[in-house]
Amino acid sequence: MIQKTIVKTLCSLLLLTSTMAHAEILAMVNYDSKSGSTPRREGIAILDVDPDSPQFGKILTDLPLPPDTVSHHFFYNKNLSKAYITALGNGALRVIDMKRIPYTIKLLDVPECQVGEDMAFTADQKTWFLTCMGSSNVIVGDAQTDKVRQVIAANGQDTFIRYPHGIGLQEDINRLIVTSTVRPSDLKDPGETVTVIEATSGKVLSTHKLSDQLSPSGSAPVEAVFVPHANPPLAYINTLFEGKLWRATWQANSDTFDFQPIYDFSEIKQGVPLEIYFNRAHDRLYVTTAKPGALNIFDISGQSIAKPVLLKSIPTAAGSHHVVFSPDEQYAFVQNNFLNLPEMDDGSITVIDLQKMAKKTTIDTLKKMGLKPHDIYMLPAWHTDDAH
Repeated sequence: MIQKTIVKTLCSLLLLTSTMAHAEILAMVNYDSKSGSTPRREGIAILDVDPDSPQFGKILTDLPLPPDTVSHHFFYNKNLSKAYITALGNGALRVIDMKRIPYTIKLLDVPECQVGEDMAFTADQKTWFLTCMGSSNVIVGDAQTDKVRQVIAANGQDTFIRYPHGIGLQEDINRLIVTSTVRPSDLKDPGETVTVIEATSGKVLSTHKLSDQLSPSGSAPVEAVFVPHANPPLAYINTLFEGKLWRATWQANSDTFDFQPIYDFSEIKQGVPLEIYFNRAHDRLYVTTAKPGALNIFDISGQSIAKPVLLKSIPTAAGSHHVVFSPDEQYAFVQNNFLNLPEMDDGSITVIDLQKMAKKTTIDTLKKMGLKPHDIYMLPAWHTDDAH
């Protein structure tokens, strides 16, 4: 009897430990209703994305947004105390105080910004940068008060900021790289350049073409992300319409970047490369492509950082866009929808087993409700991304 009791107790403890280990993994997903739906609905759903959780795929909290927000991206400040939401519609920037529950969403006053896109934050937690694709400028804000400190703009013949979307910050060399993507009103007039800015002063230094084709190539550089701790500093940049991955390598002797194309997604019959991510060891690069939809895993260890080696391309669903990872890096969660565009608007979230490099399952919660996700971000307790 005593032996049976001990065994039963041990089994209960093991079950409890297992349940606690896989209790939940919570992610924020901003969404809106399908085009033409009335009334239009927008919000932020907090989902349990842990495949081992009994609540897997369930919405635990739903935060409404004004129906004219057109919310776009999430970004955390460096200590994860605030989540910023950029928007394409009414009001370019909102913030959530992540230390206070229930969460509330506050509209920030950034009148100089139209169509807020990407953000970057300084390590000292004093400054943020926001690209504004509609007003062709970069806003510099006080990360404590969220007040605008500076507006960076340039409209020279050779050096300019135009339709900026992606932004990469490398503080060791005091540089920002911003991309020139498309006119947001109709996704036309695509750019072909990136612009380099001195981060501390906001001085616009140079503009560089990212295409091997004759101008106007319409390559549309979209994201620029520095590899953390790379030596020399190095950023990867995607071209949206030309479908290539470029690298920008810092040249210390001239204080400039060398830009080179390093991968062509057309070779694997993919188009519209979008987001760029890394694992915590920074020896793996993850790039999403929206058409037909995939997560591409590259080796960037050692010398491969200069020319990434494709390890696996995993089909997801149409419109593969943003990605988050479980804290143990067993799973990747891919949000499948790019601006509700035809053939790139599946609306699901694909769960990928990174150990097996294969799709595990799908979260269709929002899709079944007639809603389309636009970004996915882990709540602070599960957030590990140090490159954005």
